[in-house]
Amino acid sequence: MRPDRRLDRRTLLAWGAVGIMGPAMGASSPRVLYQGELLADYFQIYLRDEGHPDLPDDYTDEALSRRMTASRHAVLIHTARNMTVPVRVIGHDQRPAHELASWQQVVEAGITCPSGQLVLAGLTDYAPSAARLAVPAGAMGIRVGMSGLDTLSEDGLEGEDRYVIQVWPGAEPQGVRVLKAWSP
Repeated sequence: MRPDRRLDRRTLLAWGAVGIMGPAMGASSPRVLYQGELLADYFQIYLRDEGHPDLPDDYTDEALSRRMTASRHAVLIHTARNMTVPVRVIGHDQRPAHELASWQQVVEAGITCPSGQLVLAGLTDYAPSAARLAVPAGAMGIRVGMSGLDTLSEDGLEGEDRYVIQVWPGAEPQGVRVLKAWSP
């Protein structure tokens, strides 16, 4: 699928993306900015402003239990597997409503993206070749819905975990907010 293709609600429902979106009154259709797989080396993928390479460095037990850490220009998402995982990034024109029932863990944070380009990558990916996502420059919200966290094989190599990342323009409070927490 082309990354810039507009999707209708029926398509998103079939993919399971509507679960954390819900309807956004008066907003244009959500846009898939990225859909694919990323190597979550060291159980981590990130989304950051192209002009600011520094990533969050909070590795406390509390931060790890939230499954996301945030800094001024980046979020680091902690995955369930240290393997290649499916990731979808959906862009919105405004903060989308959310429905928590379809997800085991839902977290959100606010960052600033002055360049208007987000870099999406696994922790050890080569940054110059990582995916670039065009977004409105400035403050933005990021929400991550995670499911299938309880489907991992005994060795942790296989699983049906998936990660849907929503982004939208607008100021959000600093720090990570857990909207729904999962515990094994």
